[in-house]
Amino acid sequence: MAEPPPGLALRFQRRFLAARPLRSLPWPELEQSLRTAPDSALLADILHKTVLHPLCVKYPPSAKYRRCFLTELIKKQESTAAEPLDELYDALADVLKEEESTHCYKNYLLPTGGCVSLSESTALISGGTTGLVTWEAALHLAHWALENPGVFRDRTILELGSGIGFTGIAICKTCQPRTFIFSDCHPCVLRQLGENIRLNGFIPEPDGTWSIQTQSQGQEVEGQNCQNPKVIVAQLDWGSVTEKQLLGLRADIVIAADVVYDPEIILALIGMLQKLSTSRADTKAPEVFIASTIRNPATYQLFQAELDKAGIRWQMIPAHSSCNFLYDVHPDVTILQLFI
Repeated sequence: MAEPPPGLALRFQRRFLAARPLRSLPWPELEQSLRTAPDSALLADILHKTVLHPLCVKYPPSAKYRRCFLTELIKKQESTAAEPLDELYDALADVLKEEESTHCYKNYLLPTGGCVSLSESTALISGGTTGLVTWEAALHLAHWALENPGVFRDRTILELGSGIGFTGIAICKTCQPRTFIFSDCHPCVLRQLGENIRLNGFIPEPDGTWSIQTQSQGQEVEGQNCQNPKVIVAQLDWGSVTEKQLLGLRADIVIAADVVYDPEIILALIGMLQKLSTSRADTKAPEVFIASTIRNPATYQLFQAELDKAGIRWQMIPAHSSCNFLYDVHPDVTILQLFI
């Protein structure tokens, strides 16, 4: 009897727990394995690594996603001579009893062995913002960070447009920053961001959302344990924040993902970067890394042109060969390093 491809159940697990598009799961390999060896043991292994996994039980993807996944798994079983697996039908019956929620969870297994669990909106646009879901460029930027932890180790990181927090939480868990400042401007996003930070075992600075008002937040404690970074959630409006307030952050590294999608946003971002540059006249300017999904080439070219116009040099970071914890990240994602 032929053995299933090594790691097939684990590949299902990684993509399922992160609620990646069902079409990206390795169905063809499963079909081939079941044709070669119609054994329900493989299906049982996949079931226990996905829908019945403790992480899924505690932080489940949407009911619709689990229902469609189980329906497809049952179809694969019924198309072979494999013995019916009662557990599959029981699991589907349980999911069918659930009501749909406006929120779901996604669990990203990191190559370091850790996990980032996030509560997300089930809608791409919710509460008047697109910031309540994790976008492709955030996954890409996190993967690059995991491959380059030295860039972030023992540094103060400012993330612009943190959304619900995937990139920053992944960096906090794997790259040992001294301080990580999550920032966004939408109150709805900031509430969800704070919840996700706590969900992953970090405690933001007291008083919930931190407003940028003083320079004291940039003062770091010597010898602070970088395995448990100081975490700040900041309400930051790119248009109204001042150079003095940015100086108070004392950021060594600035990152952002999927913030280049609208001409007005681009101009506000460029203005923000210029403030960051002039706020550090007496010290080294922060290193800046911006990850973008190129949905509209004209918009992305406008961003590069505006950078040139503002005198901000940039270079493209070479793409990594594969995303070893997601496999199917959008190919049209780039990271620019900016020199402000």
